[in-house]
Amino acid sequence: MVTETRKVIVNGEEFEVELSNDGDIWTATVGGETFEIKVPDAAPPPKKRASSGGKSKKSGKVSANIPGKVVTVEVSIGDIVEEGQVVMILEAMKMQNEIQAPVAGTVTEIHCEEGQSIEANVPLLVITPEETDDE
Repeated sequence: MVTETRKVIVNGEEFEVELSNDGDIWTATVGGETFEIKVPDAAPPPKKRASSGGKSKKSGKVSANIPGKVVTVEVSIGDIVEEGQVVMILEAMKMQNEIQAPVAGTVTEIHCEEGQSIEANVPLLVITPEETDDE
């Protein structure tokens, strides 16, 4: 039986829930209280990917997975960014989405500008990762 902890939001309130399942019976533990949930035809929680032992290298290319319009570009060429830092805001399906830096490093290329309509999966900017002593 696989058990994992997830954060869920119920009616605007955030909870940390420990989930496990056995076939179509799920067990959810919230704040020390355990609930049994039957979900017919439910898939088990996704399995964690096994690490190859080495540190995986992330790409510094930033693209959107859906088409949209660039609202703001929060960085300039030469800026140093941290992983997770908001680098641009993209409007897609009338929602504004913060696009975050996938790696820490230096912004070396910008291929879009504010107000520009963009296609899905087109590189919008490139961040060159920081050099580390591990490599």
